[in-house]
Amino acid sequence: MEREPMRIREGYLVKKGSMFNTWKPMWVVLLEDGIEFYKRKADNSPKGMIPLKGSSIHSPCQDFGKRMFVFKLTVAKQQDHFFQAAYLEERDAWVRDIKKAIHHIDGGQRFARKSTRKSIRLPETINLSALYLSMKDPEKGIKELKLEKDKRVFNHCFTGTCVIDWLVSSSSIRNRKEGLLLASSLLSEGYLQPAGDTSKAAAEGLSDTPFLDLSDAYYYFPDSGFFCEGYSSDDDVVLKEEFRGTIVKQGCLLKQGHRRKNWKVRKFVLRDDPAYLHYYDPAGGEEPLGAIHLRGCVVTAVEDMPDTKKYDVDNILFEIITANEIHYYLQAASSTERTEWIKAIQSVARTGK
Repeated sequence: MEREPMRIREGYLVKKGSMFNTWKPMWVVLLEDGIEFYKRKADNSPKGMIPLKGSSIHSPCQDFGKRMFVFKLTVAKQQDHFFQAAYLEERDAWVRDIKKAIHHIDGGQRFARKSTRKSIRLPETINLSALYLSMKDPEKGIKELKLEKDKRVFNHCFTGTCVIDWLVSSSSIRNRKEGLLLASSLLSEGYLQPAGDTSKAAAEGLSDTPFLDLSDAYYYFPDSGFFCEGYSSDDDVVLKEEFRGTIVKQGCLLKQGHRRKNWKVRKFVLRDDPAYLHYYDPAGGEEPLGAIHLRGCVVTAVEDMPDTKKYDVDNILFEIITANEIHYYLQAASSTERTEWIKAIQSVARTGK
């Protein structure tokens, strides 16, 4: 029986059309022998497949000056395929794995990834749901704290080291290495959520393990009161609105209007349940002016865009393309803040409802 190709990496990228200069969000799956791309993650059959044998990859790709973090894949028949990632680390992770896959194909080898999952196995008796309830026990569970890092305050969260310490002390695991596997399982099943750049990067596959046993890697329970303060582009105190979901990020951004193409400052509040980015009049008002549905969206940094007057914006832009292909353009106050927003929106788009 023929073995199915290993799924090395998967996620949403923006792909350029083969005939027209159109960029559309695609669910991209990197296999050992090729790249499949789907219109949506839930689709059963791909829109196309790119063979990797004899291919070459080019990054950074400067063919499109207005789009950042683009890489080019040239197949054996000299046809070019262009993909855009959301930020630098994500692009580099895709390029690294694609290069490795091409190298193994050309050398007649199988792709292999270093992983703790191959060295140890979890006992079949472990019940993740029951374990999660024990972790949330007010007296004997993991204590939710208020932690500060990089001028940001994380409310109702805890460190990766605290999680592994608790698993060891509760005799749920035999050693810290096994704890990493168990915590990674809790993370993949949604019982834990990453908070901050360090833990989010690991969860997105930019580390050897999805979960980190580190004191500066922050996590939180999905149904807790977690919210993050800091990196706001204004000095206003933003109140926590009463919605079902927890606030992942909030602050002011410039938003381009759909009809007049003019730019206005809006206060944005990002929540994980439901997965919406609500925007408000920064002068006040409890009711949102609108909302962007993030489930299944793609978000990327852009340098410039059509129909934009040069004096209107400072090119710290990013674009949200929703699942039904509506394009929203926003501007942050700095490149650091733009990256923060992109990573936060990606997280909510992947795990939110």
